[in-house]
Amino acid sequence: MTKRLILTRHAKSSWDDPLMTDHDRPLNERGKAAAADLGEWLASRGYVPDQVLCSDALRTRKTWSGIAPALPGTPILDLKPALYHAGPDVMLAVLRHATGDTVMMIGHNPGIAEFAARIVARAPVSAEFHRYPTGATLVCDFAADSWADLGWGMGAVDDFIVPRELAI
Repeated sequence: MTKRLILTRHAKSSWDDPLMTDHDRPLNERGKAAAADLGEWLASRGYVPDQVLCSDALRTRKTWSGIAPALPGTPILDLKPALYHAGPDVMLAVLRHATGDTVMMIGHNPGIAEFAARIVARAPVSAEFHRYPTGATLVCDFAADSWADLGWGMGAVDDFIVPRELAI
């Protein structure tokens, strides 16, 4: 059996209110557009999650709500406070408890960039991959029957995109 991971960094967030906590920052207009573009891109390629593991920060939740309208069906949304600024080991621990066959994880840098680099056997050919800018999305497959079996270097890259490549 194969498991598929869609790993997305939140879209561009707003820094307009200097008194707002980091956890409560919303998306800016560019981020809202990027999330919608990512949703269209995912749908056009058939990359549709049946479960979404999402940090509970506002910008990750808004990224998901921007992506979701383009996708068929209604995946299970699991807000995971542990994913807020999580490092790669925490992200792997959360993913190992996933229940879907195609799981989308939405998180933050710097942890998501390191997680992406460590989870795949071979990085995609992209100058942006190791930087993992806002909205960056990796799609990779695992030859595993259970998410609990996942380990570093097991993912086979299917696709990688950053929103500015979609806006062209």
